[in-house]
Amino acid sequence: MSRGFEVVKGYEDKNINLPERSTAHSAGYDIEAAEDLVIPKFVPGSKPTLVPTGLKVYCENDECVLLLNRSSGPKKGFILANSVGLIDHDYYGNPDNDGHLFFAYFNCSGEDIKVKKGDKIGQAVFTKFLVTDNDNATGSRQGGFGSTDKNN
Repeated sequence: MSRGFEVVKGYEDKNINLPERSTAHSAGYDIEAAEDLVIPKFVPGSKPTLVPTGLKVYCENDECVLLLNRSSGPKKGFILANSVGLIDHDYYGNPDNDGHLFFAYFNCSGEDIKVKKGDKIGQAVFTKFLVTDNDNATGSRQGGFGSTDKNN
């Protein structure tokens, strides 16, 4: 295995572009929206809008992927609901949603934001992680989006 992106089940015929870096020294891979949608303006009590990407990501056992806002995102009103999305190695291909990546956005622009299929909505960065000397985690993922909360 190494690292990379694939199209998730159900999006194979939707012309999903695999992410690319814009420059040789960019850390992030630009991610596009998989479909048209509207992110409504924020009102107290709103839930974030999950923007589908049509993608899943694979990486080594000691790596994870960070889903980040683009630097232009806040200027447009995009605010990630969880500040940073964290995709664990074992999210890939899970039985709930095949590892489908979503960006959870709030819209703080004051008016609805129309997102078109192919709009760059965020970026993904691969990174290594470390564990403590006394780490003894043995559990395994049992689902998709937010499923590690189910283990607690």
